[in-house]
Amino acid sequence: MRQRVFHCLFALAVVLATAISAFAQDAPKPEAEPAEKPAAEKKETPRAEVVFVLDSTGSMSGLIEGAKQKIWSIANSIISQDPAPEIKIGLISYRDRGDEYVTQIMDLTDDIDAVYAKLQSFRAAGGGDTPESVNQALNEAVTKMSWSPADQNVYRVIFLVGDCPPHMDYKDDVKYPETCKLAMEKFIIINTVQCGNYDETTPIWQEIAKKSEGQFVQIAQSGGMIVIRTPYDDEIAQLTKELSSTVIPYGSMETQAAVLGKLRRAESADVVSNASRAAFNVKSKGRAVQGKGDLVQSLADDDIALEAVEEAYLPEDMKGLSKEELEKVVKEKTAKRAELNAKILDLSKKRDTWLAENAKKIEAERKARIAADRADGAKFRGRMAKPAMVGGARMEMLREMAPAAAAPMPAYEMAAPAAEMAAPAMEPAMEEDSASFDDSVSDIISNQMKKKEK
Repeated sequence: MRQRVFHCLFALAVVLATAISAFAQDAPKPEAEPAEKPAAEKKETPRAEVVFVLDSTGSMSGLIEGAKQKIWSIANSIISQDPAPEIKIGLISYRDRGDEYVTQIMDLTDDIDAVYAKLQSFRAAGGGDTPESVNQALNEAVTKMSWSPADQNVYRVIFLVGDCPPHMDYKDDVKYPETCKLAMEKFIIINTVQCGNYDETTPIWQEIAKKSEGQFVQIAQSGGMIVIRTPYDDEIAQLTKELSSTVIPYGSMETQAAVLGKLRRAESADVVSNASRAAFNVKSKGRAVQGKGDLVQSLADDDIALEAVEEAYLPEDMKGLSKEELEKVVKEKTAKRAELNAKILDLSKKRDTWLAENAKKIEAERKARIAADRADGAKFRGRMAKPAMVGGARMEMLREMAPAAAAPMPAYEMAAPAAEMAAPAMEPAMEEDSASFDDSVSDIISNQMKKKEK
């Protein structure tokens, strides 16, 4: 009897255990804590490394001058991607053997103020015969820049910009097909931008882009760029001057001098470039100056602690301050910067809206500019039509054209405010609706970064 009761109890226990187990499996699971997201779901900040390889021979004066005014606009368009990437830009200016230089290199840097300063030093001159040292410049862009390792998720891109083909007769050159292959091994895209319509350049520029998974675009000789002044640029420029007062140069004498130089350069820039720079800076952690050497920004970024600030590295007028006094100054400047950046951000949004609303007028301005370039381009077309014209004869032609290239830009009236045009060009000989340099670069980068995200 006792044994039968035991078996009955045991069987009942098994049934209950089975039922409890089934209920537990069917019961709804508690939701995971929102803060505990899997590491795989966390997206790292995208990064973009962009190198411009620019022909700076005499025929490229219009493009070079326009690029000087548009570099902030291009940088601004890159950082406006969603999500906003961290940006590094590098520059290579190239000419040809026998000129003042063959290549000048500025390595990749996140200091866009320094990129702007370097670009200001570029001058279009020289050239000699029609082919240029494209092979050397392109190879140095792939091999001599501080690209991130290929195993890192970074958008790496080169823009080759010029109007003439490479010298293929230099025996010690690394020819472009080999460089394109090397670029692919390093996951570097090469996009090509042909300025003008020199027939011998087109198939080579197209081949370079194809071999490097890039895009080819043909634009006006001048770059087709125009600079439009909006109703908000003057106020933004004034705010950026006030913003400069929130900077505390910190570091060696050389570092402090570099910071002050950037601030002076920004103040002397035209209001349109200043507005584009301000829009970029406010999106880039609300900086007042790019690069290192601003104590206010370094403290905000936690690059340095207030207790670690060394008096010897402070500007002369701040040496001798106690830590408490220094902290008070930093807090005041930080608060002032936040206030100014809020105003700049608001005005920048209104500026973008104004540009969007006036897009059709801006496009009409650009087409008018290209038409004017075409009307003034007969001499340039004549030079390109005579490939036998080399050496001294070609240089004489360029000297004759130089005054036209340096002439004041024609004013195109527009609903207030009037447009301020980029530097003049010699000849686009392109369709009137051909793309501009800055728009082409911005569109290509946007499309390629979106494709990379997918």
